[in-house]
Amino acid sequence: MLSSDILQSIVTGSDQEAWITITQHLYEVFSTPFSESSIQGILQREKHVSDIETLISGSCWDLWSSFEQAVPKSSEELVKKWNQMLSGKAVFILDGISLRELPFLLEQAEKRGYKVHQSRVFASSLPSETTFFARSLGFSQRSALENNQAGARHLLKGARTDCLDLQWDDCLPIIGAEPNWVLWHTWFDDRIHEYNVPGKGLRELVVKSEKELSSDSFWNLIEKLAQGRRVFLTSDHGYAATGDFDNVRDEQASYLKDTYKGQRFAKGPLGQANANWIPPIDIEIESAHGLYSYVLGRRKWRSSGGYPTLAHGGLSLLETLVPFIEISK
Repeated sequence: MLSSDILQSIVTGSDQEAWITITQHLYEVFSTPFSESSIQGILQREKHVSDIETLISGSCWDLWSSFEQAVPKSSEELVKKWNQMLSGKAVFILDGISLRELPFLLEQAEKRGYKVHQSRVFASSLPSETTFFARSLGFSQRSALENNQAGARHLLKGARTDCLDLQWDDCLPIIGAEPNWVLWHTWFDDRIHEYNVPGKGLRELVVKSEKELSSDSFWNLIEKLAQGRRVFLTSDHGYAATGDFDNVRDEQASYLKDTYKGQRFAKGPLGQANANWIPPIDIEIESAHGLYSYVLGRRKWRSSGGYPTLAHGGLSLLETLVPFIEISK
């Protein structure tokens, strides 16, 4: 249940004030160390954030129209920090990491002797998909970083770049002595797509992510990146645990299925049927990447083969908000 102060700030404040309240509240909820098992902790946090989700996909749905202007973007923070820091720096993009995984990273950083200079919540690009985040950094797509092929036309000037899907230990020899690095790793996003089938989902992903993000192998890679460098760890987008979302029914289900298939966003304006529902079940936003329509909040629909149990691209908080951690050894 939301406190009266948080509720009042979201409902009666300006859009800017509402988003500050939302992001600060989510950081407090998701950055706290787990007092019980990580699975139970994350499931409880999911229920906690659903109150805000219900509010801003219902009576306050129009807040999403100001999201891109009101919430600072992780891509913009990366570029700003990159340009401010003259000494060595490394950007480590963990594809698909959400606020749920923040406690694993913060706990291990402290345990392993890192100084945390900054830990915050930032916005992904809209749509909350890989290619749009890559473009916001001046890369044509994620694969453009492979084997330092990104050239010099991106916004992280002077960086050695790579995009990998290797085991953590196998990445170590690739990280050279160059002072400025951008490493994009696809491991976590690969697991999202592996566990998004019916019968699997958030619980399996939590077990796997805790094991990997707490492992010596993972932190050996962080340590290699941190040798003579400040490390900025963030994500291109989060993800929604859509297996726990409610199914919409009847005309709404048919409309969403026809418009979005098994996705959570579509290029172009809304379909005509959208005008029939208040509050709406999807909205259109003209963002830096063009005009797109988005599924709003914790909604899914029945589809052949089963709706994915993990997904991203729509307008829910854990799809569009990502962690940003700045550390050094």
